[in-house]
Amino acid sequence: MTGKRLRIGIVAPASRIDHALAEQVKALAATLYPPQHLELHFHPQCFLSSNHFAGNDAARAQAFLDIANDQSFDALWVARGGYGSCRLAEKIVPELAPAAATKKYLGYSDAGTLFAGMYAKGFRAVAHGPMPADLKRSGGAEAVTRALRYLVERAPDTLEPSVATSPKCVAFNLTILSQLLGTPFQPDLTGHVLMLEEISEYMYRIDRSLFHITSNPGIRKVAGIRLGRCSEIPPNDPDFGEDEVEVIKRWCTLSGIAYLGRADIGHDVANKVVPFGRQPALV
Repeated sequence: MTGKRLRIGIVAPASRIDHALAEQVKALAATLYPPQHLELHFHPQCFLSSNHFAGNDAARAQAFLDIANDQSFDALWVARGGYGSCRLAEKIVPELAPAAATKKYLGYSDAGTLFAGMYAKGFRAVAHGPMPADLKRSGGAEAVTRALRYLVERAPDTLEPSVATSPKCVAFNLTILSQLLGTPFQPDLTGHVLMLEEISEYMYRIDRSLFHITSNPGIRKVAGIRLGRCSEIPPNDPDFGEDEVEVIKRWCTLSGIAYLGRADIGHDVANKVVPFGRQPALV
């Protein structure tokens, strides 16, 4: 890394985090990089509470814009998932200033709606990857360390392995992508390798989301689909009878989309980073 001090701003466009988690993330970062090289700034909005959310819609949208449009920050890191980002997209995406396009963005799960809209607008430094809240998982320091090493150094070993040999990539939570298709935030994914992951959804819902995704005319232009981990699938009564691999292979065959195998992403500490678009080394 260079001698320049990197500033990472952290916001919570969905659910809140607590001060204790923020301090734990800062302490971990301090073991990796000296303070003269890295500053983590948790926006005060991260700790607000309004019903399900980390503050009301206006507060969450403004916090995202505060960090994104401030040229003194080098990166915006989404604090956690949950739900709420879709309520902000029509406010945030149109108000992103030129300074917002110069920084990195990292998060996954619910943040996918915002990242899709930003990618559709031309942002090329958006990535699906671990968030500060992953520190609460068993072994979560592994995930948060990976995120920091990506944001600070863009370390090659933090990336999902197939990124290096793919022309262009994107990654989304399965349900999030299904819900944003047909909205103004659907990006052009022509020629991309699309990676998908899921957590806590019944197999019939995974099946239904894949029907919606693979039926979309824009998605049928992708180079292929890789399936990440689908974890904590609840038992179905009666048993669904097919697992996630059988289901995605079926929909890929019916839609004419190439199934490219598995991807090393998911709602877990092994979640690798997938930068959106074409990678610099491949240009």
